[in-house]
Amino acid sequence: MLIETAAYASRWRQVAPSAKALFALAGVGAAWLAHSPAVLALLAALLALAALFGARIALRSFLGLVAAPLGFLLLSCLAMLAGPDAQGNWGWHGAPLELVARTALRSLAVLAALLGFVLTTPLPDLISLLRRLRTPELLLDLMVLCYRMLFVLRQAWNDGVSAQRARLGYGGWRHAWRSMGLLAGQLAVQVWQRSAALQMAADARGYAGTLRFLPAVFPQARRQNLHAALAGALLLALAAGDRLW
Repeated sequence: MLIETAAYASRWRQVAPSAKALFALAGVGAAWLAHSPAVLALLAALLALAALFGARIALRSFLGLVAAPLGFLLLSCLAMLAGPDAQGNWGWHGAPLELVARTALRSLAVLAALLGFVLTTPLPDLISLLRRLRTPELLLDLMVLCYRMLFVLRQAWNDGVSAQRARLGYGGWRHAWRSMGLLAGQLAVQVWQRSAALQMAADARGYAGTLRFLPAVFPQARRQNLHAALAGALLLALAAGDRLW
């Protein structure tokens, strides 16, 4: 929900999704092409600044979404430096710090590029782009249904927690764990019933195996694609220059 909220509030909401995808793809390619930690850090900073200041994504939303990947990346870097050997003895692996820094910074650059895309592209625009790229319709339908069920699950969970709190279901750790277990069991049944109702509603409306949306119109898509291609070319040129030098 945080991703979708940020996408609709983004300054790049009216930018063609093809242009944003092209820029993100160029950022990922530049991150894989660059070699030195300094250039990788520069790429990560440029892509993050493009999302924060170019697309006007709220800093709180950006940091909230990047926290979990950063934690995983930190653990991975620590595992590259220290851990158990073949005999089970813990110690330092002796991995070069430059290799660890290069891996971490490359991951940060790729993460910044992908976050800049998903935090500015709502799901209907993404589905429209994937349909133009000839993505299988079954995969698109699964994406839409999972997206819809996330909101259904969140609403059912909030209603259940509110009802349990009104009955003092969270008065202590023991009651809280019991309430959460009961709620999880009830949610499994409710989600199943609501998904069946959603399927019945789709069949009643003549569902023929494909979910259709009214596509958004981007009158300046050609110019935006050109600007994205130029910006992406600059990132790739920076990375290629680093690789050659």
